[in-house]
Amino acid sequence: MFPLNAVLFPGGTLSLRVFEQRYMTLVKDCFKNESTFGICLIAEGTEVGAPAQPHAVGTEARIVAWDMTQPGILNITVRGEGRFRILSSEADREGLLHARVEPIPVEATLPVPEALAKLVPLLQAMAADGGAERFPPPHHFDDVAWVGYRFSELLPIPALARQKLLELEDPVSRLEIVFKYLSQRGLVK
Repeated sequence: MFPLNAVLFPGGTLSLRVFEQRYMTLVKDCFKNESTFGICLIAEGTEVGAPAQPHAVGTEARIVAWDMTQPGILNITVRGEGRFRILSSEADREGLLHARVEPIPVEATLPVPEALAKLVPLLQAMAADGGAERFPPPHHFDDVAWVGYRFSELLPIPALARQKLLELEDPVSRLEIVFKYLSQRGLVK
């Protein structure tokens, strides 16, 4: 587990600087086993030092790029895969958090409801402006869950609000919240 002050969504990307030995070990194991690790928003504690207490819902992260421009500092880019719920966790001697998790079922692919369809051109424009690095393909502008996740990453909201959006089980409800937020600010009508 990698507790952070950030939320990773399925299909999203996140860049991380890894320098603590426990996380170097985690990354090395992921490379060796071609495996993923969990990212969760910190509920209590900090990113550096003693193991932080994470929120119960997080996202699997797969390393998709890496480089080491300075000795002892590894830069990685991860892509979010499935969501999970922590059932139990404990820290090892290095302070690396290990957790027993259960996967949260993948949300069904559903079309964006007509009442929320005005969000799609806005996200398409943002994706075109942000480029492939910010919005790596494949794009699923016709999938309500994917559109909701992308807006949840982009909105200028506190990390705890992002966490609540990640935890929602209904992708239509997530997008309705996004629509309400943007309409209150005059960005969609």
